Amino acid sequence: MPPNAADTKRRILDAARHEFAEHGLAGARVDRIAEAGNINKRSIYMHFGPKGVLFDTVVALSLSEMAEAVPFTVDDLPGYAGSLFDYLIEHPEVLRLTSWAGLERPDASADEVAAYEPKIEALTERFGGVAVDVLALLLGQVTAWQYASPALKVQSPEDPWSPERLKRHRSMLVASAAALVTIAE
Repeated sequence: MPPNAADTKRRILDAARHEFAEHGLAGARVDRIAEAGNINKRSIYMHFGPKGVLFDTVVALSLSEMAEAVPFTVDDLPGYAGSLFDYLIEHPEVLRLTSWAGLERPDASADEVAAYEPKIEALTERFGGVAVDVLALLLGQVTAWQYASPALKVQSPEDPWSPERLKRHRSMLVASAAALVTIAE
């Protein structure tokens, strides 16, 4: 019986997500993806083409899954910020993938631009010409703890990733996002 193409693609994407999150595009190895997905390298190339196409597919899929799990709410940006923070804590590979994409693919892809367009349109209706700034600052606040220097995180008197620490950080994030909204209006 021939292998199920949908199952093969799922295994490739799952293995590739882990490999790319860990090593980025340049450091990822198709051999490791094939081994982790229990498939042969030929299947990867047959379904997705070159490694760069697979990387772009994994990043786009991860962003799409995140957008579906955390709907953008222009009328509750602090709530959106808190929910996005929670999602990224639960799915740290998404932030790693987007970080690698920014480093290794500095030009915006059409998928990335398309993902931002409805958010910018909604923000423009509310905030006018500062919509892009509002979104950039909001996303910066959401990811600030994950991107903070390890030298800063070790200064925390408790485990930087403890549930209590993250809960406090999330509360400050939501309050900061509310202040951003007030200033931008």
